[in-house]
Amino acid sequence: MLAAIVIVIHLILSLALIALILLHAGRGGGLSDAFGGGMGPLGGLGGSTVAERNLDRITVTVALMFAATTLALAWVL
Repeated sequence: MLAAIVIVIHLILSLALIALILLHAGRGGGLSDAFGGGMGPLGGLGGSTVAERNLDRITVTVALMFAATTLALAWVL
């Protein structure tokens, strides 16, 4: 039962991680531009925008949770 719960959480986190990585802007822009990234007058001059920094934080958090569920699956199974 515990393994099934961890597997479901792991699958949800993996899909979320894929979506979050695809939202990141590359060198020429990306999908994050559609959600407000780089919209300010100094968007390209001041480094990362607030939206990009928050996206980075969320991506790192989801990646750490993904790693934790990977270790949990290795331990449970």
